[in-house]
Amino acid sequence: MRHNNLVLCVVCLVLIGALVVPASARPAAATYYVDRNHPQASDSNPGTEPLPWLTIQHAAQVATAGDTMLIKPGVYPGGITVETSGTAGEPITFRAHGAGVVINGSGGERDAFFITGADYIVVDGLTIQNATRAGVRIDAAHHVTVRNCTLANNGTWGLFTDFSDYTTVENCESYGAVEEHGIYISNSSDYPTIRGNRLHHNNACGLHMNGDISMGGDGIISHALIENNIVYENGSGGGSGINLDGVTYSIVRNNLLYNNHASGISLYQIDGGSGSHDNRVLNNTIVMAANGRWGINIPNTNDTNNQLFNNIIYNYQSWRGSIALGSPTLSGFESDYNVVMDRFSVDEGDSRLTLAQWQALGYDQHSVIATPSQLFVNASAADYHLMPGSLAIDKGTSLLEVTTDLEGRPRPSGNVHDIGAYEFQPALQLHGAPANQAIYLNWTVNVTPPLTSTWRISYYSQTVPIMIDNILSPTRAYDLSGLTNYVWYTITLNAMLDMTPFLTDTIKLMPTDRLVYLPLIWRGQ
Repeated sequence: MRHNNLVLCVVCLVLIGALVVPASARPAAATYYVDRNHPQASDSNPGTEPLPWLTIQHAAQVATAGDTMLIKPGVYPGGITVETSGTAGEPITFRAHGAGVVINGSGGERDAFFITGADYIVVDGLTIQNATRAGVRIDAAHHVTVRNCTLANNGTWGLFTDFSDYTTVENCESYGAVEEHGIYISNSSDYPTIRGNRLHHNNACGLHMNGDISMGGDGIISHALIENNIVYENGSGGGSGINLDGVTYSIVRNNLLYNNHASGISLYQIDGGSGSHDNRVLNNTIVMAANGRWGINIPNTNDTNNQLFNNIIYNYQSWRGSIALGSPTLSGFESDYNVVMDRFSVDEGDSRLTLAQWQALGYDQHSVIATPSQLFVNASAADYHLMPGSLAIDKGTSLLEVTTDLEGRPRPSGNVHDIGAYEFQPALQLHGAPANQAIYLNWTVNVTPPLTSTWRISYYSQTVPIMIDNILSPTRAYDLSGLTNYVWYTITLNAMLDMTPFLTDTIKLMPTDRLVYLPLIWRGQ
């Protein structure tokens, strides 16, 4: 009897050992290939580059944390479902391996690329088009990133999320949504980041966020970051360029919206679990189409504590204008340092106030009125960079949340922040650092000088300048030495073509042998 028990114990230990595989023995994260056009492609292959898989669906079924699925160019059928999670350190990645990776249609499913209950997934570089409903759907999943993708002509939405936190959609293009929106973040999905996307020609909103209290959850989307997006030609069927229903504690910054045909940015409550409150709308450029509604729309009395700073808001519509509130005394509402037009409303757009009447309510005390011809390089060609002398230059207020512009250039480029999505960048900007009997110069150039051009540096401490000519065009730095400490030097940099200057900038600096020096630099005016 004892012998039988001993045998049973040994068998149990062997079975337990077979079930518990040490982490070191598990297969490491791997890179696999999918290539529909490879003559030997098969889902029974090992998934190597010489012997790739045939379908993305097979890749999704066998993927484990840390795996990267490289998808070769070709047209693949949609209806793909991803149900396996990665981890924070080892996401599962589906990445285009070359241009022209297209997922077309959704097969027998509603959505072309469906991520459900699968966390830490990355979708990178795919074109997803012609789905019955959504190009990409993210369902009950967190930390999913969709980047560098094109979402084209899908039936309802380019991308749709529900009950999914920490979604990131960046550097994507979403256009042609037949029924609704380019991107739709729904159902209590918190901490979304929508960054650097082009959202255009969608029937309804470019971006729609809706807490959807009717679908369960708390009905609130909180802590969203919406930045550096270009949103245009949306809303023929209604809906805002950026539409926020039940969105709270969020930042909307550095976005360019133009030629949208309903509203620009709307903060409101219809199906949200609360009003849209405690949001910051900062450094956006909003130019409404002639058939558009208000640039910024905040219609409900429970949309409280929203702040609008450093925005350009212009409207080509003959009646509507910059900002419409639902009440003249909306709790916690702040608006200032904007470039606006002379039209506002405090009853959801039914009436119209001048800027002076609007300011009498305590709003936009430092804001200015300007037209596109006074602001932009070429609005008719959709170039909304600030032109030299623009009325938006140096008119903003310093904002801790806005340190760069839509293109990632630092703010401010001068002494004061500009208003709008773009910080004005002078064609030439000279910088310098004082040192012991020396000044170290460098400069940035925001145009393309002719290859035959040269640089000239002239500097002086009294009245007679010393000139250094014929510095080659690619040069962007130069050191001045043999200077006198504690003396102000005026330094001018010119770009020269055939001995004629065509760019110039001037600064003043003081060389020093001390570690602490303030102030030792002035910028020329």
